[in-house]
Amino acid sequence: MAQINHFDHGWITPTVSYLLSVLGSLLGLICAVRLRSAPTTSWRVWWLSLAAVAIGGTGIWTMHFVAMLGFSVAGTPIRYDVGLTAASAIIAVVAVGLGLVVALLGESARRIRILAGGLLAGLGVAAMHYTGMAAMRLNGDVHYATARVAESVVIAVVAATVALWLTLTVSKPLVIFASALVMGVAVNGMHFTGMSAMSVQEDPAHTLSGATASSLLIPIGVAVIFGVLGLAYALQAAPTEEDRAGAAYLESRRQAQVAPPAAPPARRSIYPPAPPMPPNPAEAQPQQQPPAPPMPPVSPIPQQPTRQTRLGGSNWTYRDRTPR
Repeated sequence: MAQINHFDHGWITPTVSYLLSVLGSLLGLICAVRLRSAPTTSWRVWWLSLAAVAIGGTGIWTMHFVAMLGFSVAGTPIRYDVGLTAASAIIAVVAVGLGLVVALLGESARRIRILAGGLLAGLGVAAMHYTGMAAMRLNGDVHYATARVAESVVIAVVAATVALWLTLTVSKPLVIFASALVMGVAVNGMHFTGMSAMSVQEDPAHTLSGATASSLLIPIGVAVIFGVLGLAYALQAAPTEEDRAGAAYLESRRQAQVAPPAAPPARRSIYPPAPPMPPNPAEAQPQQQPPAPPMPPVSPIPQQPTRQTRLGGSNWTYRDRTPR
């Protein structure tokens, strides 16, 4: 049997893998909180997809790949089949997504749905792990201890069930962070339990083909960085439930200012209505006033004769003697 080392780079790889699993679980739980308060089906599908990518892609598969960087077998190099490696990543995301669909999208029989979703997601995570192990190429034959494999599958199912239960219950930031720490322990425990079931029988006749772990590290690292930044931006830019409530309140205030005020309701009298008054003949036919008598003619004022004299070459009358 060849000697196997799971910590070829010391505690660097397990520490980084644990941090990645916590980060993916944290982002996935936050997306699950947004999923529970999503107002429409399209928003629920969006947050469900992001939660599956965060937990299955970053929290589980990326953690698995980083942990494999510290894996080595004495006397043989290790290569990885690119197709199977990519397939293991797809299996992790799809398995977590299906588990979230079964557990979250429904109202009845919640406990049964959580157990069914946890079983589905856990088996998918175990399939991801052993698909990734099958992608390894080395000079030897790989064997697995059945009991340890069963233990790793049970841990994967329990971890997935706990993760789905947490996505349905946690909402406070401190509780979400503590739950992400617990999920990180469960994911790493499943991985290293499955790795401990492995043994290698040396066989130098094998021909190695595939990519090295260091050559896959750069594209996977770039994908993880952009994926985490994209998830963080989506969480920051998307409106929360408080934002939607505030927008609805402002819209109602705006509509209240634009719409005309409603007329107050008419008061109902407790007395019966008064009967109509009969028409007044005098008001119906207005009286005609008799014509006014003609005015008597005014006699003209008699003119007094004037006395004319000749004084200073000009006419002078009697009226000119009045003092001035």
